[in-house]
Amino acid sequence: MAKESMKARQRKRERMVERYAEKRAKLKAEGNYEDLQKIPRNASPVRLRNRCNITGRPRGYMRDFGLCRNQFRQMASDGKIPGVTKASW
Repeated sequence: MAKESMKARQRKRERMVERYAEKRAKLKAEGNYEDLQKIPRNASPVRLRNRCNITGRPRGYMRDFGLCRNQFRQMASDGKIPGVTKASW
């Protein structure tokens, strides 16, 4: 389980990326790199990290579900993810 401060920092970055997306795109299209430097660093989408929506775990992330492998396995075996079943042959 990730620390609450890490999860909060990630949420803050997500909000900032969303807030500055238009401005960044406009400045990049114009080639105005001096003003682009003045935008906060956390407004860059490169600084985002995919994290599990439940635990905040950064590794073993499954994009389709927004969960880490541990939570995915637990929820799939509990039947909480529709359309996902355990394979058996």
